[in-house]
Amino acid sequence: MDISRVSVPVETRAPTGQTNAYLVGRDDALLVDPPARSDDLDAAVADRDVAHIAATHTHPDHVGAVTHYAESTDATVWAHEAHVERFEAATGREPDATFGDVLETGDGAVRVLDTPGHAPDHVAFVADGHVLCGDLAAAAGSVVVGAPEGDMARYLDSLRRVKAESATRLLPGHGPLVDDPAATLDRLIQHRLDREQRVLDAIKSGATDPDAVLDAAYDKDLSGVRDLARATVVAHIEKLVADGRVVWDVESETVAVAE
Repeated sequence: MDISRVSVPVETRAPTGQTNAYLVGRDDALLVDPPARSDDLDAAVADRDVAHIAATHTHPDHVGAVTHYAESTDATVWAHEAHVERFEAATGREPDATFGDVLETGDGAVRVLDTPGHAPDHVAFVADGHVLCGDLAAAAGSVVVGAPEGDMARYLDSLRRVKAESATRLLPGHGPLVDDPAATLDRLIQHRLDREQRVLDAIKSGATDPDAVLDAAYDKDLSGVRDLARATVVAHIEKLVADGRVVWDVESETVAVAE
């Protein structure tokens, strides 16, 4: 299946300053994650018969141009059947159709994998051995999984679910394509497990609030991203609570090792 990528400059916290939109198929094509209008994306859309539009999740830097391209192509706009209200709030429009585990296009069925963790409504689209994985994975660095929306346990499960696909390539929402999916997914899993251990070690050493845990668990300059790192620490704490390893008082934001 013909799949092309267009990187679009957009307001985003991703280091690239761009979000990748993808066009899947040529006749009856699917446009995934149109973040904003751009000349390059306009040209790519004009070169195909775009009949469907969908998003991996509804963060603004992935859905900012859904309405524009829906109106310019008269495409069917799809939303996750379990997250229609979230889609409407993010895009300002009702979807024309909803998908479950398959999104049917005239150019072939695209399978849908639920991959929550980065966002509650996050999905990945599987087409011809390629996984359009949104903000699940990136070729370099890590992905923000920050409370209150981020769920670390579900994120790890999603990474493992996509690894089980044995995909030939990952097509992420930011940055370059990933030609070594298994190695990249293993790296991200291990990164999260290592960070979880550092968070737990910080709590065992006496850190009692997210900022103290953050300072102990990170050994790099967090200028400009401290808020994201703190939200990630809280997501790790919430997973440790669910695992029965720490206790967490949400109101006072105090944490301690479970007895």
